[in-house]
Amino acid sequence: MNQTYRKGAIGALLDEYERTILELQNVISDISNEELAKIVDRETNDPNCVSIQAILSHVVKSGYSYCNYILQLGSGKMNPSSIQTHGSIKEYQKDLNDVFNYTVETFEGLQDDQLEDFGNGKKIITSWGQIYSIEQITEHAIVHILRHRRQIEKFKIVLRH
Repeated sequence: MNQTYRKGAIGALLDEYERTILELQNVISDISNEELAKIVDRETNDPNCVSIQAILSHVVKSGYSYCNYILQLGSGKMNPSSIQTHGSIKEYQKDLNDVFNYTVETFEGLQDDQLEDFGNGKKIITSWGQIYSIEQITEHAIVHILRHRRQIEKFKIVLRH
């Protein structure tokens, strides 16, 4: 299998983000509609983590939010990031593809040297109070998916045993 690599630091981030999304899509590919909606964690206080459906809706919304933070730095057009709940994995797989495409569009026109701007005026301040560069919020976006992929893997074990 030939792997095509995008160029530069932005290319590396996009390649890893795409790989992470593909891994998540693979993990969720065999989840039934019943498993998708079933409440698995009744102990959590986080409504985004009670079911696979809730997790995936949260992951998609967050993917758009990370891009919107980057676009705010350049006053670009932003996509609303409300939570959409779906009844099938195919719909979430499409959403994840759409998030990735939106991320690629977000990075169009950016240069590698813009990833780590050391001036405070070029930092992203998130709704949870964390301050990031473009590179850091993109790395956070990648790890966010990895953590929720792991959570879904654990949920699948609970659902199937």
